[in-house]
Amino acid sequence: MIAIVDYDIGNIAAVSNMLMRLGIRSMVTSSAKDIEQASKIVLPGNGSFDACMKNLRESGLVPTLEEKVLREKTPLLGICVGAQMLGVKSAEGEESGLGWLDMQVKKFPDIDGLRVPHMGWNEVWTENKNNPLLEGMEEDARFYFVHSYYMKPTDPEDIMLHAKYGIEFAAGVSRGNIAGVQFHPEKSHRFGKQLLNSFARGF
Repeated sequence: MIAIVDYDIGNIAAVSNMLMRLGIRSMVTSSAKDIEQASKIVLPGNGSFDACMKNLRESGLVPTLEEKVLREKTPLLGICVGAQMLGVKSAEGEESGLGWLDMQVKKFPDIDGLRVPHMGWNEVWTENKNNPLLEGMEEDARFYFVHSYYMKPTDPEDIMLHAKYGIEFAAGVSRGNIAGVQFHPEKSHRFGKQLLNSFARGF
């Protein structure tokens, strides 16, 4: 069972619906007990970095998540702000992140003609074909993005997927059992289905 962490950040049912269409069992839950019993975890994020981190800490779920992810090595996928929260700090606010990855979150620079937020479809590419999360990914894979800030890992080896919007940035990060994607796989049609399927069945 995949646990989709509900910490009062708005509508997160789209991830569950996409997994259901793939025939994968999941539950949207705010229960520590459910998370303790999960085989995999999805950490979504919507809105501002600080609001998401405050809500997650106030939910009381961080110790359970740390036990599962850091000590039991349960696979976790962060989505959008949920991926940014895996890092240490974000330029968007004052709250500290989970610190599970050595990563900062930066604001897109001011570039003529570059609209921020970055919103819409964007191609991605990878230099790490061996990551099981990318199993079956097409060469021209495109995903749906909505963000004003981007992930910047300290170690380039933690970058799983690249994208370009004015500058090249990390569209996906991964280290061990922890992964995060800046885009929304649940809104990315067949490309998103493939990635979520790989997470559920192979990561």
